[in-house]
Amino acid sequence: MTNNANARPRRQLTLQKKQNLTGWIFLLPATILIIWMSFYPMVRAFIVSLQRGKPTALQFSEPLWRNYERMLQDKVFVQSLVNTFTYLIIQVPIMLVLALIFASLLNMKDLKFKGVFRTCIFLPCATALVSYSIIFRTMFSYDGMVNAVLVSMHILKEPINWLNDPIGAKAVIIIALIWRWTGYNMVFYLSSMQSIDYSIYEAARIDGAGAWTQLTKITMPLLKPIILVTAIMSTNGTLQLYDESVNLTNGGPANMSITMSHYIYNTTFVTSPNFGYAAAMSFVILLFVAVLSGIQMKVGDKR
Repeated sequence: MTNNANARPRRQLTLQKKQNLTGWIFLLPATILIIWMSFYPMVRAFIVSLQRGKPTALQFSEPLWRNYERMLQDKVFVQSLVNTFTYLIIQVPIMLVLALIFASLLNMKDLKFKGVFRTCIFLPCATALVSYSIIFRTMFSYDGMVNAVLVSMHILKEPINWLNDPIGAKAVIIIALIWRWTGYNMVFYLSSMQSIDYSIYEAARIDGAGAWTQLTKITMPLLKPIILVTAIMSTNGTLQLYDESVNLTNGGPANMSITMSHYIYNTTFVTSPNFGYAAAMSFVILLFVAVLSGIQMKVGDKR
């Protein structure tokens, strides 16, 4: 009797602790994969960025930040940085504004053929990259459709060699990005707009609010979280832009339209392989993505 009385009772998990433990068990595989596939490569890239030499015999640089110093003296990298931020500053705001306008128009109750319009606007996003690159290269060639239309409308006196002009090549990439990704962002806005009670717009219309007032005073404030998400995704995608630079202009003319990711690829695989320097540039892109995303979160989310 004494032994039984003095025996310590077994500790049993409460229901809350059991639920938490079950949740962590289900999250563990995904957590391991994220650490292995995302965070470990980041750490590994930073270590490689401090090294130099052949890919099979990397050694730590002297000084360790040698690859980062080289970036400041590399004219091609500086040009790729300028090009990438040019695309970011011009393309992303235009694309998001157009996506918001299209979503507002397609959200109108009385609009007919909504399905056709939605398909037409979203279709570029589903188009194969190589296919639309060939189309754009053909359209913007010296004797292409764009020059023919602009000359016939007397906007241009003579055709422009778009893809061999520094400004023209950048313009083609920006137009292609807007054409391809506007519909993608429009879907996010449209799905969020359809969750807004339509009676709010009817009440605003009765009070005399026009279409522009409804967009800026009702739609945009209510869509602020999703606008923030699309802005972050578009910024991250543009900073890592590679496909359009390769397929539309191949970085030309004379690297005047090359992006940072394109230059990293060339440094790693096309020219003499330099994994350490390429890793340093990759880590710089990571820092840009993290800093700009943090700024957007700070500015856009007031909670």
